[in-house]
Amino acid sequence: MLSMEGKTAVVTGAGQGIGREIALFLSELGCDIAVIDVNGRSAEETATLVDENGVNGLALSCDVGDIGQVEDCVARILEWRDRIDFLVNNAGITRDNLLLRMKEEEWESVIRVNLTGTYHFTKAVSKHMLKKRSGKIVNISSVIGSMGNAGQSNYAASKAGVVGFTKAVAREVAGRNITVNAVSPGFVETPMTDVLTDVQRESMARHIPLGRFGTGRDIASVVIFLLSELGDYITGQVINCDGGMLMS
Repeated sequence: MLSMEGKTAVVTGAGQGIGREIALFLSELGCDIAVIDVNGRSAEETATLVDENGVNGLALSCDVGDIGQVEDCVARILEWRDRIDFLVNNAGITRDNLLLRMKEEEWESVIRVNLTGTYHFTKAVSKHMLKKRSGKIVNISSVIGSMGNAGQSNYAASKAGVVGFTKAVAREVAGRNITVNAVSPGFVETPMTDVLTDVQRESMARHIPLGRFGTGRDIASVVIFLLSELGDYITGQVINCDGGMLMS
């Protein structure tokens, strides 16, 4: 059985969905969790669930697109635990629209949270990891960043950017025993997909060889693998967890 007792993880966008599942899975393995979310109440809810697993949760409200808030957040986490072993950059939003109808704000807000937010937290946390000469970072991308999707040019660009960012940073920090990888989910059961109609869901499921949407736990399992000792020799990689959607 894997154990992460004594470790501290930072999970962004952990107030719901995939981020919450990642935080809870890590807590089940004995890891203390800094729960980051722009929605403070949702962060508190996740932190309470983490506490119920017998470890410690710290809820922090933070706009990942604001470097000042991010740096303050990381400073508070280091005061709380004096260590950050794992970082999971999961915070993300969508603002779907066809390109010709897309407003500047819809483009900029998605890039700001999904890509710039990943940059902000990685930069702030990696300073600590570089001094410690140890750490693991997992960035959540999306298969949409590889395959594209009509009406999601902003989201696709942000998630493709996360992949390139992951590979570049992995090369920069490997010499300090820090790994950086990405997980690209396919269609997953989250509050984002709850708004889909039954017809839309059935249509999308037909493109998945396994015939179903993924769950947050499916994605969390891959993240856990990369953060655990089982993933010690893996860096700069992107693992698709998509039920076979991008099978080649």
